[in-house]
Amino acid sequence: MVYLTLAGAILSEILATTAMKYSEGFSKLWPSVGTAVGYLIAFVLLAQTLKSMSVGTAYAIWSGAGTAVIAVIGMVFLGESASALKILGVLLVIAGVVVLNLGGAH
Repeated sequence: MVYLTLAGAILSEILATTAMKYSEGFSKLWPSVGTAVGYLIAFVLLAQTLKSMSVGTAYAIWSGAGTAVIAVIGMVFLGESASALKILGVLLVIAGVVVLNLGGAH
């Protein structure tokens, strides 16, 4: 259950960050509201996760997975460059998250 809660926190953070891109510096109402609500949900779910998972593991997974997915969204959907070095960086972030998971969620 803890990983499901963490996955919800990650998804909320990804949606909030994507909405922030479309808020144009918080000048558009609905993307700005989506950003605020998404981050609120993300932090609430992350806080729930921390009840049963170590803060270092939970935060590293939350931020690492979010960073990797946002980078991919930027490259695939938002026209950002997709250099070999950038892709390698995303793969290294994913590898780090996997290694942390292998260490356990205690």
